[in-house]
Amino acid sequence: MSAAPVLELRGIVREYRSGPNLLQVLDHADLTLNRGELVGLVGPSGSGKSTLLHTAGLLERAEGGEVLLDGEGVLNLSDAVRTRLRREKLGFVYQFHHLLPEFNALDNVAMPLMVNGVKRSLAREKARELLAEMGLSERVEHQPGALSGGEQQRVAIARALVNDPKLVIADEPTGNLDPATTERVFASLIKIARMEGAAVLVATHNMALNQHMDRVLTLKAGKLTAFAG
Repeated sequence: MSAAPVLELRGIVREYRSGPNLLQVLDHADLTLNRGELVGLVGPSGSGKSTLLHTAGLLERAEGGEVLLDGEGVLNLSDAVRTRLRREKLGFVYQFHHLLPEFNALDNVAMPLMVNGVKRSLAREKARELLAEMGLSERVEHQPGALSGGEQQRVAIARALVNDPKLVIADEPTGNLDPATTERVFASLIKIARMEGAAVLVATHNMALNQHMDRVLTLKAGKLTAFAG
């Protein structure tokens, strides 16, 4: 029997009330993401990309439809269980790295493991390995303020991947980087995700990154369709 998809969104409806009006951001949207798959998400500003990512990442609840993680329905689970699933199975990368300024790169990356109860020495060992894969072996003791923008974002990617997540959700992960740094940072994300077998969903305005994706989807009028190029 084939393995269940890492993520399935079935008929997802997301609605927001704006005064007397009900705004439908996602209109029965469907998405399937398999292990090791890299999928891009494009669409104009305000099309609902972040809403889709937050729904897929269990940060927000849909008003309708189903969300399945590893074949298990998660839409109606308690907040506590959803939080535990996020910690255990998901990794997040944002446009802004959100690193803790008082900790060095090594401890920033090790933090999710320590939160999950892993001994500090083991967590730091795994963090050191990931930072080496990111080309940051010489920067592990540096605090975020002493790192360049590209280095900070690579630390953030390492942190997102340290728990061996099944699913990585990246929202404009290179949005504030120059083109050369963007290529380097994105190559790092792809390399580690492929190595770990994670599924990756990336929302981006950077069309040059689409060449790296297994497939690209467009979100428009609340629906997901194959990107036409």
